[in-house]
Amino acid sequence: MPGNRLEKSAGLCYSTAMKIIHPILPLYDDHSRILILGSFPSVKSRESQFFYGHPQNRFWKLIAKLYSQPVPETIEEKRALILSNHLALYDTIYSCEITGSSDASIKDAVPTDLSLILSAAPIDLICCNGAKSWELYQKHQLPLTGIPAKKLPSTSPANASWSLDRLAEAWGSVLQSAVKPTS
Repeated sequence: MPGNRLEKSAGLCYSTAMKIIHPILPLYDDHSRILILGSFPSVKSRESQFFYGHPQNRFWKLIAKLYSQPVPETIEEKRALILSNHLALYDTIYSCEITGSSDASIKDAVPTDLSLILSAAPIDLICCNGAKSWELYQKHQLPLTGIPAKKLPSTSPANASWSLDRLAEAWGSVLQSAVKPTS
């Protein structure tokens, strides 16, 4: 029925809060220099089992633009884009109660364990994709890591007031100034 707030996908109801455990492994290698954290995977990301799975999220277009690469289509192309540019991806929250993809509905958040990434990769900078990711990082992760994070404007389609070019300017100035030369 049009206008029905009950969303169903893969047999799951997304209109009520559900306790969910993060279904995606962190993406990094021993060359990753910048860790980009989202808040928690969206419904589409959980379904696709990979980061930024909503087709209207501008994350993949943005990263491709910043590094002058083609926009990746497959998960393998997305992995290659991240790792070839010395980036790492994960989220601030490991489990939470959430309604659909709504960051505003997140309750009972349990932080991810970032120590695996931070001990394996020479991370120079932690960036949060959006205000909610940064707020969750400040509350749950900063006390554990002691590493301040940069808040970047969200690539979510809900942040429609930011064009791709405006996002690229904001993200590019932070990402490109962060990486220290390798020895």
